[in-house]
Amino acid sequence: MVTQQQIWHWLQSVTAVIEENKDYLTELDAAIGDADHGINMSRGFQKVLTQLPSVFDQDIGTIFKTVSMTLISTVGGASGPLYGTLFLKLSAAFAGKWELTDQDMVMFFHAAVDGIVTRGKAQLGDKTMLDALLPASEAFQDAIVEGLTTEKALEVAINAAELGMKNTIPLIAKKGRASYLGERSINHQDPGATSVYLLLLTLGQTLNVSTPMTLTS
Repeated sequence: MVTQQQIWHWLQSVTAVIEENKDYLTELDAAIGDADHGINMSRGFQKVLTQLPSVFDQDIGTIFKTVSMTLISTVGGASGPLYGTLFLKLSAAFAGKWELTDQDMVMFFHAAVDGIVTRGKAQLGDKTMLDALLPASEAFQDAIVEGLTTEKALEVAINAAELGMKNTIPLIAKKGRASYLGERSINHQDPGATSVYLLLLTLGQTLNVSTPMTLTS
């Protein structure tokens, strides 16, 4: 069971983790994009941090909607609409919810994937956020079906997201600014997949899942 308080603390912690890895995300984006992913994500979640106190006593759906609206209005480039739509889908899925069961967490991943696919029209292998998120979603669902706890299933999902993130390195980008580079996008890790991994890693830390504490280049 994941509580409203844990969700709130997760989003609060994401700000610090994004800030810690801002330069790394920007470095990754400099190789195949506009060199602003870390900067944009940091700005967006810094703003989220200022909005979280206003929803401290609100349901999970309301918290996610606040995050969505904040990111859409403050994050530039493709990241704002993509992450904004992701959290908007989560807000719709969990309207009025104060706790998330194992099956709710399966829906959490499904809704997140749906948000990215709906907005970005990406497929697995396009060298995008989806390459980390979709394997995590599938791994989490399989782990729950096998009877693992939420915490153990999330550990499996985080590992799948990390592998998916690393698997973007040899891919040719097919979406966004990176797609303009063609084969020159090979041998570079996708920054969006990396920020997805960071969000899931931070969720794991919030739920006391055994995960690495930092992401290093």
